[in-house]
Formats: sequence, C-alpha cells, structure tokens
Amino acid sequence: MKRSAGVLIWRRNGGALEVLLVHPGGPFWRNRDQGAWQIPKGGIDEGEEPAAAALREVEEELGLVLEGELQPLDEIRQAGGKWVVAFSLEHDFDAEQIRSNEFEVEWPPKSGKFARFPEVDEARWMSFPEARRMMLPSQSPLLDRLAETLG
Repeated sequence: MKRSAGVLIWRRNGGALEVLLVHPGGPFWRNRDQGAWQIPKGGIDEGEEPAAAALREVEEELGLVLEGELQPLDEIRQAGGKWVVAFSLEHDFDAEQIRSNEFEVEWPPKSGKFARFPEVDEARWMSFPEARRMMLPSQSPLLDRLAETLG
C-alpha cells in the first residue's frame, strides 16, 4: 500500500484563515489548474515516521524548514488509491520564495530524451473557499478537518 505524508500549512491573514497549497511541476500538470493544487506531500520511506516524512517533503518541495509541533490532522485516501497521512501547522512565509527539488522524466514520452522539472512549480496562499475550488478533490476533506480542529 502506497502511503504519503504531508502538511496543511495555515496562517491567519487579517483575521481570515488561509492555507498554503502547491501546484505540482512537470508536463502532466502543466495545463491543469482547478482541481490540481494540493498540500506539500510525498512518499514515506521504509522505516520513516509519517511526521518526519511530512517535514522532509515540505523542505524538499518548498525549501522550507518547518519549526513547531505538527498536529495530526487526518488520513485520507486519494482517488488514485494512495493514502495520505496529513498534519497541520501554523506558519507564515513568502510563498513566492519556494525552492523546489527537481525530478527527471523521459520527455516527450518514448523519445529517449530526459528532462528535469521542479517537483513543485508554484505555491500559493488561498482562502478556504478558493482552496476548496482549486485543490485536488480527494484532499478537500483536509480543509474540513482543519476547520474542525481550529474551531
């Protein structure tokens, strides 16, 4: 069973609650916007604790070292069958300053040529209504859970 871990980062901005979502990089996601945004997340390595994997993924995808205690949020099953263990943490930073790691893929397919792409090509702070509209539908229950957690 494939499992990932990630963090739903949130902040208060002028009294309004905002969440940070990321847009995956690479050719598959290039022309997708609504329904493509997600929490920073990635695979849990063998023997790795989910919270440690979530922190590692945030650092890899955003170049951000989170400090503070992650709050367990929920475990969801994405449409493709992958399970995601999600945490939350309040943290503010400039989303335009992300530094994502890269991955290599054969592109165009079956061409024998390889290209490098950022794992995340954009991060954006969004209000709850905007996040609900823009995020991967199978991750949207995380917004409800965060709202419940924060009261």
